[in-house]
Amino acid sequence: MTPLATPPVGTARHAAPAKIESWAESAEQIAVRNVNFWYGAKQALFNVSLSVPARSVMAFIGPSGCGKSTLLRLLNRMNDLIDGARKTGTIEVAGEDIYGPAANLTDLRRRVGMVFQKSNPFPKTIYENIAFGPRMAGERSRQRLDHTVERCLKQASLWNETKDRLHTSALELSGGQQQRLCIARALATEPDVLLMDEPCSALDPKSTQAIEELIKELKRDYTIVIVTHNMQQAARVSDHTTFFFEGRIVETGPTDRLFSNPAQEQTRDYITGRFG
Repeated sequence: MTPLATPPVGTARHAAPAKIESWAESAEQIAVRNVNFWYGAKQALFNVSLSVPARSVMAFIGPSGCGKSTLLRLLNRMNDLIDGARKTGTIEVAGEDIYGPAANLTDLRRRVGMVFQKSNPFPKTIYENIAFGPRMAGERSRQRLDHTVERCLKQASLWNETKDRLHTSALELSGGQQQRLCIARALATEPDVLLMDEPCSALDPKSTQAIEELIKELKRDYTIVIVTHNMQQAARVSDHTTFFFEGRIVETGPTDRLFSNPAQEQTRDYITGRFG
């Protein structure tokens, strides 16, 4: 393998990415206030309000079709692509209204990364998967791209497994490796927030454990919101949990408290498996 053009980035597993001044970290990284959302005539969210602290993991739980993935996609405006979709209420990231007239959609998508349920690496090399975002943003320096590739693979705990095969197809990786590659690719644009929509649902237990350990490490530098149907996973990885039912928030709060002593009987019934 031809060595990367940049010196090693150091022994630390990951380094905090630089922050754009206008997206400076705040104690309340995400604020959702009185949000309603419709797919055409069908209302999917009803008066949803919640807060996500910076550098923490928020888990969205609830039965299928309850609105948790809808809200997740609203956090980087992916629902803008759906004909007939509309919302009311406000969503702020680092104090900025991401649906306001001054919002920059390109910057938002760069600062709020997304990892999907099914791993979706580009049909390119491992290196090119990670370099894609920075290149689209105008980066042309091979040295800086090399640095970004190495940094992101280390952050995703994938460097040791791929450093000798960076220029082979990403599609040759295992399913768990592909999902970690997609996380590394999302980190390459230096986001503040990382959204994960059931990132472990298609993975085996060993790969799931690797992703969960990765989430715990990444929250040192990022704010993470994860949708999961797995109650044990929510309890293991999240600091805060929000329980949705039929488009409404039933309960939200610290994960330890919500799982051990929920305030709502409906929450207790769901987390103990009585319905859902």
